[in-house]
Amino acid sequence: QVQLVESGGGLVQPGGSLKLSCTISGFNFSTHIMSWYRQAPGQKRELVATLTTRGTATNYPASVKGRFTISREDAKNTVYLQMNDLKPDDTAVYRCNAVGTYSHLTYWGQGTQVTVSS
Repeated sequence: QVQLVESGGGLVQPGGSLKLSCTISGFNFSTHIMSWYRQAPGQKRELVATLTTRGTATNYPASVKGRFTISREDAKNTVYLQMNDLKPDDTAVYRCNAVGTYSHLTYWGQGTQVTVSS
């Protein structure tokens, strides 16, 4: 059974940091492209980072480039999103996404809330 479980969200002050985790089961990183998306209330869903099957990070939008870093730890079946210098505009529900490179099936985690506020 495919599962993606996010954790690590919370309330943080502007300028602070958070590290989100997405632990997977039922598939592996070698056959799935992993991404983090976010969606704020009333806003469209936004892609914030992608990790290829080879572990190359890409697709950082200008709004997060230089502040967010996607990575993974294969031994723990976990993808991370390190978020630094957080701003109120980063407030959103962050969701982990997996797309099969052969199957083209898409899987989503349940999401974790990140709130940046003083």
